[in-house]
Amino acid sequence: MAEPGDQRLGRLIEQEGAQDALAAVRSGEAPAGLDRVELEKRFPAWRARLSEADPERLLATCEESGGRLVCPGEAEWPSQLDDLGDGRPYALWVRGDQDLRFGCLRSVALVGARAASAYGIHVAAEMAAELADHNWTVVSGGAYGIDAAAHRGVLSADGLTVAVLACGVDVTYPSAHAGLFTEIARSGLLVSELPPRATPTRPRFLIRNRAIAALTRGTVVVEAAQRSGAISTARHARDLGRAVMVVPGPVTSPTSAGCHTLLREWGEAVCVTDASDVLDRVGLIGDDMAPQRRGPVLDRDRLGPAARDVLEALPSRGGAGAARIAVTAGVDLDTALTCLGALAAGGFVERCMKGWKLRHNPLDP
Repeated sequence: MAEPGDQRLGRLIEQEGAQDALAAVRSGEAPAGLDRVELEKRFPAWRARLSEADPERLLATCEESGGRLVCPGEAEWPSQLDDLGDGRPYALWVRGDQDLRFGCLRSVALVGARAASAYGIHVAAEMAAELADHNWTVVSGGAYGIDAAAHRGVLSADGLTVAVLACGVDVTYPSAHAGLFTEIARSGLLVSELPPRATPTRPRFLIRNRAIAALTRGTVVVEAAQRSGAISTARHARDLGRAVMVVPGPVTSPTSAGCHTLLREWGEAVCVTDASDVLDRVGLIGDDMAPQRRGPVLDRDRLGPAARDVLEALPSRGGAGAARIAVTAGVDLDTALTCLGALAAGGFVERCMKGWKLRHNPLDP
């Protein structure tokens, strides 16, 4: 039997703190049955905890790690976050020399499973590097798997990547990503709603997903199981009117099951396979349109109309005279002879006892 809403709220506050409970309700990630009225009833109990807050210390700690606080209304504030309405972050802690607002003007979120497959990691890294080559910023969450592959793909292409964290920008989580976060802070940006020294919790991962979706023009789910935080990010992107894109995977792979569900059940989700597909969805008309996809160009594709008609007129086996070929192709004899000479020079046909024959199957590449 499900817990009543107030009990779940109390447990959330006890485990994660009042700040997370407030953010959960504002971002739409709070347990069902909670609303702002119930939350505000508990403000007096939380007010007593304000004595523990020390803004000056937090700012000093952030500055010591090379960070800064960016607030709404400031020049560096990304105005697209205002689309979140009441769910907009109060402020963002930022670490890195790049300008957050400018860096996110042309940005795409690449998210996916932590327990990613080799296929997913390869696709994420390649797609991120290609986006960086086109001067697009890639935003992700700094986690294992797809997130890390996306960040590393951008770094390999000397591009700009933004990691939105579920902890303070001075906290390394996961610890194995210490080197990765150092590289991101040097050439990109580490961003968080949480103050310095804040540690990650499960609700904080869910809450930060809305910021990833809101910062970018669209979200690409590279690989995701049925129950995945990446689906949460895609849901926020859909609710904000942002583009939702999905990379398909093997139908036998559990780590792509969530992707296939999005494609099957969400009319807004679009299948993408590379960076050109992504830019075709989120880029500017005329500047970022993806080229039309087609198969490989064969030698016969370069033939003129008359030469193709003559080539098609030759029997698949044996040979035929020039006059018969001309009648079958619907051209005059001079045209047939001219085309046969050109086809012979191209290696399509050759002379034989009966006149002309195919040198090889023209349908073959």
